[in-house]
Amino acid sequence: MHATPHEDSGVARRSRCSETSLADHETSAATEEEVDLIPEIRDEDDGLSKEFVTVIRTALEDDDVDLLRAATEDLHEADLGDLIEALPADDQGKLVRSLGADFDFTALTELDETVRVRILEDLPPEQVARGVSELDSDDAVYILEDLDEPDKTAILNEMPFPERVQLQRSLDYPEDSAGRRMQTDFIAVPPFWTVGQTIDYLRDADELPDEFYEIFVVDPTFRLLGTVSLSHLMRAKRPTKISELTDETRNLVEVTDDQEEVAHLFERYNLVSAAVVDDAERLVGVMTIDDIVDVIREEADEDFKLMAGVGDEEVSDSIVSSVRSRFPWLVVNLGTAILASLVIGLFDATIEQMVALAVLMPIVASMGGNAATQTMTIAVRALATRELDIYNARRLIGRETVVGFVNGVLFALIIGLVAGLWFANAQLGGVIAAAMLVNLLVAGVSGILIPIGLDKLEVDPAVASGVFVTTVTDVVGFFAFLGFAAWWFGLG
Repeated sequence: MHATPHEDSGVARRSRCSETSLADHETSAATEEEVDLIPEIRDEDDGLSKEFVTVIRTALEDDDVDLLRAATEDLHEADLGDLIEALPADDQGKLVRSLGADFDFTALTELDETVRVRILEDLPPEQVARGVSELDSDDAVYILEDLDEPDKTAILNEMPFPERVQLQRSLDYPEDSAGRRMQTDFIAVPPFWTVGQTIDYLRDADELPDEFYEIFVVDPTFRLLGTVSLSHLMRAKRPTKISELTDETRNLVEVTDDQEEVAHLFERYNLVSAAVVDDAERLVGVMTIDDIVDVIREEADEDFKLMAGVGDEEVSDSIVSSVRSRFPWLVVNLGTAILASLVIGLFDATIEQMVALAVLMPIVASMGGNAATQTMTIAVRALATRELDIYNARRLIGRETVVGFVNGVLFALIIGLVAGLWFANAQLGGVIAAAMLVNLLVAGVSGILIPIGLDKLEVDPAVASGVFVTTVTDVVGFFAFLGFAAWWFGLG
């Protein structure tokens, strides 16, 4: 929000708790008996109550709008989001339409993308525009950004011009950038104001952000000069100039910065909020800790899914969408499996002469794959959290190599003894023990080097590491075991 009251900033807006909500006019037209019969939304295990969902579904079937309003008017947006996802697809949009102006659009930020987009496409643009206009700017952008351009344009066209321009500007920033995640609701004042003027302004202004942690100080061109924390502001005398309290802003965020980089900045310097500036260093928004918590959750969720090869799949996705998401990675895994089979094919004569090799060789490959996955998980997480850098990479590589060797020795002794007793052949036990040692050592080294190498090549290690690591351990495991067997027993 601009500092001077006569300027039309278009930055700060009223929250959903506005005078337009029908729930503020009266409790509900539902009878007291109906209200008393509404069960708690959560059961004893803190799960969604089946009884509550049943009441909502019954009210939807009966078109009992008054009961729907009475049952949902006090729900937190997270609970309302859980309720929507618990309903059948046809009832989800119907609930939103039935509640009308009483529906809290913030609940849509709690939904899977598939569910959210389906509901928005099912609603008239004017209802979406009215609901979105009552949200914080970052929530409004989050809701609109996944829609197709025609749907997005239809909604924006229903909004007042200042809000439409503001949201369009945020939507024009790159995906996953600070510009998409920032709030454009903030308070900025000139340096020549006094503490008394600033406090009076904060008390008298009608449109202020719901929550804020600091005041931004700007020049006439809106270039950021610094910040004043609320604690300093409230402790200072009224005649004190804002310029005397202004702290230099050291942790600026640019609108094009990746949201993951911003999250690391908050983590490193224990920030609660950070100013967002454009190329000319003009203040355009603010990132707050609640935004960053969402970013951290999204990035962790994304990395976890990528490591499993399921892309951005959600639990609400359709069968076709899930197949489309998983198929490419399964094709890649099929290729690596064929490569491993080709290695086995090189020793087909060896296997024919000693069937026990076919029984034991999956053990070597499986142990190598599991050990490599452990190392790879540590490496990918360290890279994602910036804990792994050029200063400690050598130490971590050395540690994982030693860990791989020690585990190799221990499991070589175990599997060697088991195989020797199982097939009454001590020499076979020695062969598989040697192969196990080699493969677990290679697993430790590849599990750390492959993610680091991919990161240096600017390839996301969360996406590609699993395929390469699995291929290496399978090929090395099969080749080492069958190769040692052919050499030791003179087979093939």
